[in-house]
Amino acid sequence: MILVVAEKPSVAQSIAKVLGATSRKDGYLEGNNYIVSWCVGHLVGLADASSYDERYAKWRYDDLPIVPEEWLFEVPKDKAQQFKVLRELMKDKRVTELVCATDAGREGELIFRNIIRYGKIRKPIRRLWMQSMTDDSIIEAWNELKTDEEMLNLADAAVCRSESDWLVGLNSTRALTALQ
Repeated sequence: MILVVAEKPSVAQSIAKVLGATSRKDGYLEGNNYIVSWCVGHLVGLADASSYDERYAKWRYDDLPIVPEEWLFEVPKDKAQQFKVLRELMKDKRVTELVCATDAGREGELIFRNIIRYGKIRKPIRRLWMQSMTDDSIIEAWNELKTDEEMLNLADAAVCRSESDWLVGLNSTRALTALQ
């Protein structure tokens, strides 16, 4: 089976209709050798500074800069159930391939890649890259699925932007706040 992961439930429903995955389950649609699920935005994000060390819960200038040796991730409580559904589907032995169908762009790529990284998923990946949600556009994009290798530069750019936003945003905000 092929697991298709969209960014939003409405996009997943449109893709599922075209692929013939019409059987509704809890957090996904299934049928015709496809499972189509969704992320509801960022299911996994970079952890707060206090996850690295309790002392970072207080904003102190002397603790800066905060630069993690290894990045930690967290799943927001309100999204834990859908993350659990996706992780179980990704690890399901019936699933032999993943198709990233999040929004076309760096942020959509990051949403998918953070789930893969945090969930330690090691399955073949392809990318559904579409700019429109018409049935014809979905079919055309499906017939031109991109390889994982084609998407690695975008994935790297997304991760780099996310980590640099965390470093610059967190450290500068804390520094400016602590100096006031």
